[in-house]
Amino acid sequence: MKPTLRVMTEQPFNAETPAEHLTSWITPTAVFFSRNQGAIPARRISLKRWRLTVEGEVDRQLTLTFDELCRLPRAIAADTLECSGNGRSLLGERTSGNPWTIGGVGNAVWAGVWLRDVLAEAGLKPTARHVACEGFDTPLGTAGVKFIRSIPLAKALASTLLATEMNGEPLPLKHGYPLRALALGWTGANCVKWLSRIMVREQPWEGFYMDSVYRLFPKGQDPRSGEVVTAIKLKAIITRPQPAAKIATGSVAILGAAYAGEADVARVDVSTDGGATWRPAEFIGPHEPYAWRQWQFLWEARGPGQYRIMARAFDTEGRAQPMEAALNALGYGNNGVREHAVAVTIA
Repeated sequence: MKPTLRVMTEQPFNAETPAEHLTSWITPTAVFFSRNQGAIPARRISLKRWRLTVEGEVDRQLTLTFDELCRLPRAIAADTLECSGNGRSLLGERTSGNPWTIGGVGNAVWAGVWLRDVLAEAGLKPTARHVACEGFDTPLGTAGVKFIRSIPLAKALASTLLATEMNGEPLPLKHGYPLRALALGWTGANCVKWLSRIMVREQPWEGFYMDSVYRLFPKGQDPRSGEVVTAIKLKAIITRPQPAAKIATGSVAILGAAYAGEADVARVDVSTDGGATWRPAEFIGPHEPYAWRQWQFLWEARGPGQYRIMARAFDTEGRAQPMEAALNALGYGNNGVREHAVAVTIA
């Protein structure tokens, strides 16, 4: 059977990965979650026609063809990409936005060139502080607001990839063909698809997607008062068993993934009694910067009844995943342990 996504909206197309496809270190491209603000282009642009421009606070404006871009040193990186609103529907308080469960996340191996190498070709003026990215996709709605985001220059130079490939194949159209900016370890809101223009700036980009959304602010307050959504938060998710599963007594392999954005996951603890006791899980699979760590916990389910399974991640910088999510107006960054608990029945 062909794998399918859980579609939330068609225009724009937004769909999440079913939990059963999150149990591998590499998320299959066919079911990798899709988050869009505008319309996905109807067809692939001709690589002969496509151009990437670099302008603003640079010594010389660049216009690169695809072939010229690919002549730069090649880069390959694994990166776990997550929608800022992933887990929103699990919050106790209702917020606006797509009702993601845990499937607005995926891990892929991306290839392309480093943004720093492109910026080096243009040369940076002393006034360069931020880098804004714009795609050639068409906005939806009458306002015609383009999806433009900027990141600090330090992030652009340190760990931002311009991806042309995903999981060993050319970047799929719905994931930004032919070029996508990937701020490694940061949420998808910072990773512009269908990239066609890079603007080096003295100040952050000002606009709807920088100032009115993708900010962490309380309900009733001005969005500009909130912090800009950047790095992915520390989180563990349980991918097997799924909520409301009925399981026979005996040995049960509990599976999950943990990720920490720019940091590294050091440990995952699991509780099968609603948080009363905790035991360490075992990491399985590859271990790469910016990529999640798959884990498993072998549970001896000895008696019938209702059980609440919880997982909690810890990173190498000494931080622990919070037991409860921090609420904000748009439900971003839900990484609460309790919100991601899974209730199962042992028969």
